[in-house]
Amino acid sequence: MHQYCSHYLHYLQLQKNASPNTIASYRLDLDRYARFLEDVQVTSPDQVSEEHTTLFLRSLRKSGLSPRSITRSFSAIRGFHRFLVGDGAARTNPTETIDAPKLSRHLPAVLTTAEVDSILQQPAPTAKDARNLWLRDRTILEVLYATGIRVSELLSLRRSDILADDGTVRVYGKGRKERLVPVGSSALAWIGRYASECRPLLRRAGQPTDVLFLNARGRPMTRMAIWKIVQTYSTRAHVGQDVHPHTFRHSFATHLLEGGADLRAVQEMLGHSDISTTQIYTHIDREYLKEVHRTFHPRG
Repeated sequence: MHQYCSHYLHYLQLQKNASPNTIASYRLDLDRYARFLEDVQVTSPDQVSEEHTTLFLRSLRKSGLSPRSITRSFSAIRGFHRFLVGDGAARTNPTETIDAPKLSRHLPAVLTTAEVDSILQQPAPTAKDARNLWLRDRTILEVLYATGIRVSELLSLRRSDILADDGTVRVYGKGRKERLVPVGSSALAWIGRYASECRPLLRRAGQPTDVLFLNARGRPMTRMAIWKIVQTYSTRAHVGQDVHPHTFRHSFATHLLEGGADLRAVQEMLGHSDISTTQIYTHIDREYLKEVHRTFHPRG
């Protein structure tokens, strides 16, 4: 079964343009699934039954895997069996009649505009910061909030993706799908300062790269580095909640909807393929409206 899993991952990578993160997650899920099937003496796709898949999902729950991880695993397995049927390697899909695990939708944490402003004000020049890393950090925070892009999208931004004359950035999202996202004059101004006053000091000779954001060694930044930047400045701002890069994405969407933005427009900017994913922010907006009612209505 491991060989069939490898074929499917190869298909996702070459035919579906799946991101490296998706490939890595699906490889983990399918390796676990293949080992389970081998343990129950299943060695070919046509031997897999609905009962086998159900037992596997049950084993994931017993192992303490989070509901989100179980849902992702089921998505990987269902896609895998659909691929096998379409490729002629199996006659039936044992997942067809199995309902996807229900995933409770928790409202994401959102910053207030005052909290965002406070965090953005934290990066500042110091005598020890000869290469203006504070300027890079401020620009990263500005771009995260101005565009609502994912960390993976931020890290893949290239200088050529900044379309300053158009007021947009070119973003490559999940599945390498391209979209243009408005960026705003404030973030563009900080990008311009970073590009002229900081990036040249970070770029190393012999390491040609068009990647926009570089680390102190002149190399592309990592997800962990972005997380540390967000943690550092949100702590300095004394924000009373755990802030991570995705919090800026949640705040971006929520603040747009609170301001009266159209849901479809927000969906396009976030790069959501399904509007139901965007609709969770309307629930946050309703919570905001209820809070306003409680605060200001005479009988609230």
